[in-house]
Amino acid sequence: MPFSLIAAVAKNNCIGIKNKIPWNIPEDFQYFKKTTTGKTCLMGEATFKSILGYLGKPLPNRKTVVVTIDHNFKAPEDVRVFYSLDDAFEKLKNEDVFVCGGASIYRQTIDRVDTLYITLVNLEADGDVFFPEINPEIWRETSREDHEGFSFLKFEKK
Repeated sequence: MPFSLIAAVAKNNCIGIKNKIPWNIPEDFQYFKKTTTGKTCLMGEATFKSILGYLGKPLPNRKTVVVTIDHNFKAPEDVRVFYSLDDAFEKLKNEDVFVCGGASIYRQTIDRVDTLYITLVNLEADGDVFFPEINPEIWRETSREDHEGFSFLKFEKK
């Protein structure tokens, strides 16, 4: 099964500040929901805690997987926890997985996934976490849907 990555990224590669998204684009939240519903969402501990801060619960209608190095991390019983990305990738290889952040997880997985779903936000955002560079020698843009202030991009490995 495929492994994909989904992220909203500013022109300066910013993806967050103080564990929050530095913009509010309802169409992007709808796109994320539509794209990931029914799938497995893999994320780091900080991203999971951020989602809990926004929603008060894990993402609905998705299997949530948290990767953390903290062996004392406590997650709700319906959330799977792995202590290494290698273990997570091995155990999830038969699932349709979306890597959902944060910055460290994106850096460690961008070369391991098959497809990138990127919402390119048309601004230079202030932030403290950034998305890795998308290497044009590895990735080719296969679709683009432009909107006012942002674009939905899809990249596939060459």
